[in-house]
Amino acid sequence: MHDKELIVKNWLPRYTGTALEEFGKYILLTNFHNYVHKFSQIFGVPVRGLDRPMQTATNKDGLTIINFGIGSANAATIMDLLTAVKPEAALFLGKCGGIKKSTEIGHFILPIAAIRGEGTSNDYVPPEVPAMPSFKLHKFVSEKIVKAGVEYRTGVIYTTNRRVWEHDEVFRKKLTDLRVIGIDMETATLFSVGLVNEISRGALLLVSDVPMTPEGVKTEDSDKQVTAKFVDLHLNIGIEAMTDIGTKGEKIKHFHY
Repeated sequence: MHDKELIVKNWLPRYTGTALEEFGKYILLTNFHNYVHKFSQIFGVPVRGLDRPMQTATNKDGLTIINFGIGSANAATIMDLLTAVKPEAALFLGKCGGIKKSTEIGHFILPIAAIRGEGTSNDYVPPEVPAMPSFKLHKFVSEKIVKAGVEYRTGVIYTTNRRVWEHDEVFRKKLTDLRVIGIDMETATLFSVGLVNEISRGALLLVSDVPMTPEGVKTEDSDKQVTAKFVDLHLNIGIEAMTDIGTKGEKIKHFHY
């Protein structure tokens, strides 16, 4: 198989245990298996791929959620594999570390762009190309956040391949100098590879820790608290936004240059 289309049509089912015809036209992406299981419980649908690297669930309205794993390499992989089903849009429900003092645990961030510090996206586009979401997708998401009566922030996310950095003063100063609002490991890659593959894409990030202070570094206990307090709302906003787009049928894909 030397043709990309043949490869992804074979590999998407192989990675997910889900037949191509079972995928919906709208996609929620996440790093966490509990999001997929919560989705399956809400809609009474099965979870596919429990024995595979990625798990999925799809409701009757044509909305699919996928747990693609952690990190920029996995983010690039799923955005490549999704070309097998040509979705109308993909929204990432991820967690991030809040960098600015104005970001608190439980806040939502709709990133206006992401800095490509991960390196993976360099295999797809030149370094000068900004990693950006699809504006009209974020418009739908922002409306749902406001409707839910919760606070959200906008700003630039720094995406890194480096998972353990909290101890590194030089790296921490770099984040401050870059004026980023948060840090994660996937957003810039999803935006960049989505651009290349002509997939409308966005991200709704939940601030799960504030790692610029020693007491704010994520632990198992603190992550459980974040999950208990905010994950249901995070998932529900994503579901409502993507369902609304599908119902209205509004075109959200960018024009070609």
